[in-house]
Amino acid sequence: MKKIPFLILFTLSIGNYLSQVDILSDKEKAFKDSIAQINEAANASAVGKEAYNRGITLFSEKKTMDAIKEFEKAILSDPKFLAAYYNKGVAENELEAYLASTSTFNKLLSIDSTYSKAYFQRARAFQGLKEYDASEKNYEKALSYDPSNIKIIYNYGVLRFMQQDYKDAIAKFTRCIQIEPNSAFYYNDRGSCYRMLGDLPRAILEYEEATKRNSNLAFVYNNIGTTKKKMKDYPGAILAFNKAINVDPKFYMAFVNRGATYFTQAKYVEAEKDFNQAKQINENNAPAYANLASILILKKEFQKALENADTAISIDKNYGVAYLNRGIAREMLRDMKGACEDWRKAQDLGVDLGKSYSSTNCNN
Repeated sequence: MKKIPFLILFTLSIGNYLSQVDILSDKEKAFKDSIAQINEAANASAVGKEAYNRGITLFSEKKTMDAIKEFEKAILSDPKFLAAYYNKGVAENELEAYLASTSTFNKLLSIDSTYSKAYFQRARAFQGLKEYDASEKNYEKALSYDPSNIKIIYNYGVLRFMQQDYKDAIAKFTRCIQIEPNSAFYYNDRGSCYRMLGDLPRAILEYEEATKRNSNLAFVYNNIGTTKKKMKDYPGAILAFNKAINVDPKFYMAFVNRGATYFTQAKYVEAEKDFNQAKQINENNAPAYANLASILILKKEFQKALENADTAISIDKNYGVAYLNRGIAREMLRDMKGACEDWRKAQDLGVDLGKSYSSTNCNN
């Protein structure tokens, strides 16, 4: 008799479970399934948002690779998470992973072609890939959404500079100045456009306008110095390089350029000091080693000149002046075969003296 209640209860339990399933209508089943899907989507959305937020934090901490991984998790959780795609692409641009970035923005814009700020970032990625036509189209699209966005206008100006369309670059930098008249950077870049057009006095005026807005930018004084050197105003160039070094004593290019100016004036002791100083500041500075080789050739220290030229080439295999100087050192060390190989390489890299030395001394 004690077993009966147990069996009855057990049977009722099973019966209730089965009957509950069996009595659901098709409409009720659909409702139940939709609730389950909503719960699953909500859970995925929560996971995606958590990953996305971690990505934002990591990116702000400059842990860019880790940030990208979190944005990828967010996208895996929600394949239409537009902000995750966008920030992943921005992070890839930051790492100069431009091919990956274009792929990310292509996917984003295939989901939502009106996600306007993605066009600017995709333009930057194409610019990094040197696909200038594609970059231009994306800048134009970005400007169609936000015609007064100074970041878009400025970067478009940089693209025009890279395309050697200096007049249009000037127009874009001028527009930036109209929007933000107290920024030194736009004057500096407009000055570089005028310099490339051969209008050196106007370039100087633009650089000087930049220094009036910010007197703590060493590269602007360096630009003034290199332009004045080009104008053969050597005292003015030295003064500008001195200002650059006063602003930033670690700005090694100012030492290189001041040394080159001293060299032009046959002030070889001062030039050597500057080239050595530049090497101490940045040991991966090819121009300093190549220029120092020139000094050592004059001092008839040909083996040391060869070693410095070798170092310059190991840093930058496309630095033509280093090949020119190594060729001279090799000639003086009685290695004419090596000298001619170096001069031909210098010529291939656009150094006119390479052609002159090669045609005069080698059987071409």
